[in-house]
Amino acid sequence: MVATPAGAPAPDVTVRPAEGKTTGVVLVLPGGKAASRSPARRHHLSALRMVPFARELHRAVGRQGMAVWTLRYRYRGWNGTEASPVLDARWALEEIRRRHGEVPVVLVGHSMGGRTALRVADDPAVHAVVALAPWLPPDEPVAPVGDRRVLIMHGTADRWTDPHGSLTFARRARAISADLRRIEVHGVGHTMLRRAALWHGLTTYFVQESVAVKSTLASGANVPLHAARAEVRLLV
Repeated sequence: MVATPAGAPAPDVTVRPAEGKTTGVVLVLPGGKAASRSPARRHHLSALRMVPFARELHRAVGRQGMAVWTLRYRYRGWNGTEASPVLDARWALEEIRRRHGEVPVVLVGHSMGGRTALRVADDPAVHAVVALAPWLPPDEPVAPVGDRRVLIMHGTADRWTDPHGSLTFARRARAISADLRRIEVHGVGHTMLRRAALWHGLTTYFVQESVAVKSTLASGANVPLHAARAEVRLLV
């Protein structure tokens, strides 16, 4: 649980509800900074960048009972051993259980949010993780992704988070993950603005594949991995 003394910031979620009964949740985790105790805001660029992902995901799976939650952290930073967003993500997973019971959860995180998603993948509700341009130091633990489905995507032109870091993580984690794929997107940087439809489409496809939702994919999202060979390279 996240301790929130009087006057301190508290985590929060923006919920795009499922139609009818909620049978699963996609939890979207934005990026942030290595160190900052400034309150996280929804108008920060890291949060705004994940809005199109949440919108596409909701369009694709909302009618099949999947809600899409976007987490707002207490602080903008990871903050060393405190791992601030990890505490917030665990709070969100508990909140999902409180509201909807034991429904499956898929985590979608960018940058610091990708690291957070991989760190909390050991929660029993989590079925799969999408980590987009994740920030992964050499000592990042791989144990949380055991028996989980994982998609890691990284642009080859990323100058904010090291693509080699996510490749090293993927190689270490592959032996324990149920199904791990690590993809490089050629010539794309950290913001994922170039070839945005590809990033959104592969993410949505993987989420649907992970929760076995049989539906018509959202416009622009029908991009299975084998259909994107001109733009991506599957390395793991």
